[in-house]
Amino acid sequence: MSVNRTIRKVTDLKAQRLETYRYWQSRSAAERMDAIEEVARDVYFAKGIDLDRRPSSKILVRVVRPNWKAA
Repeated sequence: MSVNRTIRKVTDLKAQRLETYRYWQSRSAAERMDAIEEVARDVYFAKGIDLDRRPSSKILVRVVRPNWKAA
């Protein structure tokens, strides 16, 4: 995701928060998810964790509920 990064001086915190909210609401759900993934990758990188070289730790577990009825 290509983002135009501009540094601006903020004098009104409430106005800045509203502007940020409006910006993210104007983005599609896919763009917001891409941004979340990018930030998460940056955090892991800052901690020295390379997600591309890490083995998958996803484990699938099936839970059986004896008194549960499917809809």
